[in-house]
Amino acid sequence: MKSETFINSYCHIKNNSVLLNGTEVYKGEKEASFSGFIKSAYKSLDTNYSKFFKMDNLSKLAFLGADVLLKHENVDPEKEEDIALVFSNNASSLDTDRKYQKSIEDDDNFYPSPAVFVYTLPNICLGEISIKHKLYSENSFFIFENFNPEYLHAYSTGLIQENKAEKVLCGWVNIDKEDYTAFLYLISKEQGLAPHTIKEVKSIF
Repeated sequence: MKSETFINSYCHIKNNSVLLNGTEVYKGEKEASFSGFIKSAYKSLDTNYSKFFKMDNLSKLAFLGADVLLKHENVDPEKEEDIALVFSNNASSLDTDRKYQKSIEDDDNFYPSPAVFVYTLPNICLGEISIKHKLYSENSFFIFENFNPEYLHAYSTGLIQENKAEKVLCGWVNIDKEDYTAFLYLISKEQGLAPHTIKEVKSIF
């Protein structure tokens, strides 16, 4: 059966590197922490979003990956786009939850930080992406034990077939302390790099 949707582009962030369609576009220092790497990548890739440094680590990871892809696809942040977001991971917002817990566990120094609390849901990263790129279509964040291309394929394809979005940016964005990875890909009905099939998504993951 001929695919009705196509993978237009994809991005990986892992091992202190950012790759677009399999080609490295940024390489950080080998021993850099996630914090140091993501800050350097932000500057090198001309991300240009003042709220970036206020975000939690999950949002920074998702935001950077999405920004690399959407700029490559010439998405104009000044124009509203019909692009849905469908993300997933297995750690939810655990990395931020730990920081918030630390802010409230000391009875003698009790200070629940609202700046941290606002990121104690994984889907907040979708809001940050939507604000910059003016995305007002559906967005969802799913928690799976492992990357689940079957579910993402069915869900994202359904959004396009039901005319709920023209394009879907989807994938896996996970961080737990210094262990992180992002894999995002954009699909649409437009001819792209490859047919949007489960096999193809697995092969580029």
